Amino acid sequence: MLKSKKIFISGGCKNGKSMYAQKRASELASILSLPLFYVATMIPHDEEDERRIKRHLQERDGWGFITVEQPLNIHKIFDRAPKEGVFLLDSLTALTANEMFPPTGEMNLDIQGQLSNQLKYFLENASCWVVVSDYLYGGSRYDDITENYKKTLAHMDQLTAAMSNEVIEVSAGIPQIWHTQ
Repeated sequence: MLKSKKIFISGGCKNGKSMYAQKRASELASILSLPLFYVATMIPHDEEDERRIKRHLQERDGWGFITVEQPLNIHKIFDRAPKEGVFLLDSLTALTANEMFPPTGEMNLDIQGQLSNQLKYFLENASCWVVVSDYLYGGSRYDDITENYKKTLAHMDQLTAAMSNEVIEVSAGIPQIWHTQ
C-alpha cells in the first residue's frame, strides 16, 4: 500500500511541468484519500505574472486543490495546513527568488543555509509532496548575483531530489523519469 510519495519535477520554463505536477498530485490525493494543497509561491511583479497566476488558477479549477499562499518561509506552511495531505509546491524557483530578493527590496544573497533548513523541514514533515522547479542553472554565465541565485536554486533542487522517491524531468510536456524507488 502506498503510504507516502515524494516527487521532484524539473525542466525548462513553460514545458508542462505544472500541469503534469497537478495531475500527479491529484492522483495521489485520490489514492491516499488525503486533502490536496497547492502551495502557491509566486509573488506577482508584472502583468505577465498576473496572467500566469490566473492561468494556473483556471487550470486547477475543479480539481479540489486548496490553495495556500506561501511565497516565503516554507517551514511555516503547517501553521496554515495540516501535515497530512498532498502538497504541490509550485515552484521552488519562485520560492528561492522570493527568499533571496524579498519584497522589502533588501537582497539576502546568503540565504542558502537558512532556506535549506526551511525546505528540509517542509519536505520531512509533509506526508506527501510534489515539488516543481525550473532547470535554470545551465547555459550562459551571468553577473555574480544571478550566478549566486542559480547556485542556490541548484542546491535546493539537489536537496529535494535527494529526498524524493521519484525525480522527473518534463520537456515539451513529456515526462522522463530519472529516478524512482
